[in-house]
Amino acid sequence: MKNVYWCGKLAQFAVGASLALGCVSIIRAAAGDWPQWRGPHRDAVSSETGLLQDWPTEGPKLAWKATGMGVGYSTVSIADGKIFTMGDHGDVADVMALDMDGKTLWTTKIGKSGGSTAPGTRSTPTVDGDRVYAMGQFGDLVCLEAGTGKEVWHKDLRKELSGEMGGWGYAESPLVDGDKLICTPGGKQGTVAAFDKKTGDVIWRSKDMTDGAQYSSLMMADINGTHQYVVFTGKSVAGIAADGKVLWKAQRKGKTAMVPTPVVDGNMVFVTSGYGVGCNMFKITGSGADSKAEEVYANKDMQIHHGGVICLEDHVYGATDGGDLVCMNIKDGSVAWKNKCVGKGSIAYADGRFYVRAEGSGDVALVEATDSGYKEHGRMKQPERGREKAWAHPVVAGGKLYLRDMNNLFCYDVKAK
Repeated sequence: MKNVYWCGKLAQFAVGASLALGCVSIIRAAAGDWPQWRGPHRDAVSSETGLLQDWPTEGPKLAWKATGMGVGYSTVSIADGKIFTMGDHGDVADVMALDMDGKTLWTTKIGKSGGSTAPGTRSTPTVDGDRVYAMGQFGDLVCLEAGTGKEVWHKDLRKELSGEMGGWGYAESPLVDGDKLICTPGGKQGTVAAFDKKTGDVIWRSKDMTDGAQYSSLMMADINGTHQYVVFTGKSVAGIAADGKVLWKAQRKGKTAMVPTPVVDGNMVFVTSGYGVGCNMFKITGSGADSKAEEVYANKDMQIHHGGVICLEDHVYGATDGGDLVCMNIKDGSVAWKNKCVGKGSIAYADGRFYVRAEGSGDVALVEATDSGYKEHGRMKQPERGREKAWAHPVVAGGKLYLRDMNNLFCYDVKAK
């Protein structure tokens, strides 16, 4: 068993299941699975062990490369021996399933391709049992059979729910909670919506909160004993109860795009965004309808455009817009260290190491997960690097590292021999 400190709380990972104290386990996942955006707990933390602690000069070995992923910034989800992703092909946006050798099993159209400013899918599929949930860039929310790709239900967030999306389209990855599917249509009927995951019927809208949708995915948490969904928009950060009521709300004005998923550490909620805004920490007091949010600090030391942050042992780590990898104390916002790495980008964690991917070069660095200073243990250069930003986050699952670059999906063997 591997003990990992997750958001300051001890998380014990066992084979076939995981238990996180102080945060909510979102999807039950078999060992080696990564069934949704940022992994089983939406924190970009893998339970993998026995991985390479140092990379050879040329980087880890390429196990295989798959083509035909299409145009898109979606990364991969992995569950039950299948890999799921999304991409534009011609005039349609698709969800795809591959086997563990990269061979396509099925492809299902979910909507039209393209985008108002740039083409391509932005969302990552969510796998829950024998169902896959995905969202297209124009608000097509679908439920598919994981084994066949057959459509079970389909909702148009803009037409059917009067959804209000950002200028770059919908980028959120759907959240499964028990019998409900939760997402953020945005708009005057309610920022957040809950659906019956089996039928697609709308259960509720957050009528007391009507911000437009941004690009951040919801985080589920239990804060002060109250189950809730933390939503991050261009105007605010809020906790939405399991019945759709607003529990607490903090004003937090962003700029241009709010992308990273919120981090919940006990009764503390941390958010960050780019375009010169930086990060904020809010303390949630009270419970239920008596919940309130108070800002603890705000700074620009952890300014993350898209790549997200990881919280370990009361510190958050992220590849900032300035190109530094930064380690910051999540409690008070003080910087423990910062160091030039591969540049601005995304981050994942597994077995004591961070996998940091640059959005420009696509290079990946293997960095020791410690608050005592920057310690790099290898670097690799991605082959066949495309012209578009490498915005698909790295995924570590089953002893493999997965890197999506538009039409190509690269799978590297990172298991220690």
